[in-house]
Parts: sequence; structure tokens; C-alpha cells
Amino acid sequence: MHPAFSVVFFTTATGAGYGLLALLGVFGGLQLIPPDFWLGLIGLGLALGLVAAGLLSSTAHLGRPERAWRAFSQWRSSWLSREGVASVLTFIPAGLFGIGWVFFGRTDGWVGIAGILTAFCAVVTVCTTGMIYASLKPIAQWHSRFTLPGYLIFSAMTGSVLLNALMQSFDVGSKTLLAACVLLTMIGWGWKLATWRYNDRLEIPTNANTATGLAGGTVRSLEWPHTEENYLLKEMGFRIARKHGARLRQITQVLAFALPVLLLAATFALPWPFAAVLSAPAAIVQFAGMLVERWLFFAEAKHTVTLYYGR
Repeated sequence: MHPAFSVVFFTTATGAGYGLLALLGVFGGLQLIPPDFWLGLIGLGLALGLVAAGLLSSTAHLGRPERAWRAFSQWRSSWLSREGVASVLTFIPAGLFGIGWVFFGRTDGWVGIAGILTAFCAVVTVCTTGMIYASLKPIAQWHSRFTLPGYLIFSAMTGSVLLNALMQSFDVGSKTLLAACVLLTMIGWGWKLATWRYNDRLEIPTNANTATGLAGGTVRSLEWPHTEENYLLKEMGFRIARKHGARLRQITQVLAFALPVLLLAATFALPWPFAAVLSAPAAIVQFAGMLVERWLFFAEAKHTVTLYYGR
């Protein structure tokens, strides 16, 4: 698939934003973090800002962005429409939670309930995003058991690292959260390696013979359907060189997983403010690594329609 930057940024930003939003909702709703004005303002502002930026960037890939609102009406059958509805609904409890935290300085009572609802809606929205890709049967690399859990794991991973950076900067960080960040990053690393291993060994049962119903030989086209690349080849027949893909996988592992783990592990032995100095780069580096990972997610996916073009 053609890895458009707007969609790559959308999936990365919203994943991190919803992950941070869900954790803030749970930790705030259970009074596990103090209802500090600046912590709430910056934390919720960053989470909702990432979500809004990601949603807005996704419209850049549309031919007619002004018609995007029509997708909301197809929620009965479309995961894309369900994602849009869920993303909008999430802003309702998130807004109430933010008002209670920032303006009233409290995260208990109705504010805490709004926080828990915010976390629930954020998780549901991430699930709908993952199902957009997991439900596409013509793309075998996405239509697997790894896609939806991967979205949830990466969202929790990036959200927790962002939350740790925020809490460390306000000198309210905890060893438990640090350990969770390291554990989630290691789980994400293992899940990504397992996904790559599965995709590399994937044998797609569909070929030109099964598509045409012909047997007794190898079916191939005598000539190309047309002389120039069209929309299908550009969007669904993107090809990446093997050596470039291998290099980008290495970059993903270093930026998204290995380096953040090293930086986070180092903060265990460091007092504030040195812990905060290392926590912020860990979040930034991981976000950059996830951009590369998402680019590969699209670039390495192959649509069945490319069989028509002999690929």
C-alpha cells in the first residue's frame, strides 16, 4: 500500500494521543495522580492535541475533504465510520474530565467517572482504528490476528511513555509507571518482531490461477492492462526494496524500542531532575520510531488486486 504521510501521522499521533488520554482518565479517575492544574492542562492538552492533529491530517488523504462528514452515516457497516463516531464521542467525557480537573482542581466524584468513561471511549476508538485494517481481507498482512492487538499495545506503550515524561517533569513520577513503560515497550518490541516473522512467512493462497479458475499450468497476462501506472498501482501496488525494508526495520527497533528502553531504565537510578531529562527524549525518540514503523506497516502490505498486474 502507498504509505501516505498523512495516514502514517494519523495512526501514530492518534495512537499515542488516545493511549495518553486513557491513562490520564484511569490514573486521574482513581486518584493515582494529583489533580495539579498544570499537569492536567498540559497532559490533557497534549493528548487531545495529538488526537485532533491526527484526525485533521487524515483528511489530507481525501480527494474531497469537505465530504468527510458523510462517512459518519455508515457506522452500521463501516469500521472507518465507527472510528469517526467513536473519536467524536470521546471528546464529550474528555471535555467534562478536563473541565473538572483544570477548572475545579478535582478528579473525584463525577470528574472521576468522566475520566473512566474517557479511558473506555479512547480504548474503543483505538479498537475501531485497528479494525479498519484488520477487516480488509484482500490485504493478508493486515487481515491477521496481529493487527488489532498491535494497535492496542502500541497505543498503551506510547501513551505510557508520554505520561511518564509528563509526570517526571512535574516531579511526581513513580517507579511503578517507569517499570510499566519498560515492560510495555518490550512487549511492543516482541509483538512487532512476531508480526514481521508472520508476514515474512505468509503464503497467500490466491494467485492468477485461483482468480481465473484455470488449472493445468501457470496463468499469466500476455500484455499489461495499460501502458502507464494508474491509481491502483500507485495506492495498492507500492513496492519497497528488500534492503531498504530491512534497514527501516532496524531503525524502527532502535528508535521505537531499544533506545527508549535504555533511556527509561537509566532513570531508575537517577534523581529528579535528571530522570525528567531522560524521560522526555525517550518519548520523542519513540514517537519518531513509531512513524517509521507505521510507514513500513503500509509499505509492506500487498493488495490482492496487484495479481491483475502480474505482481
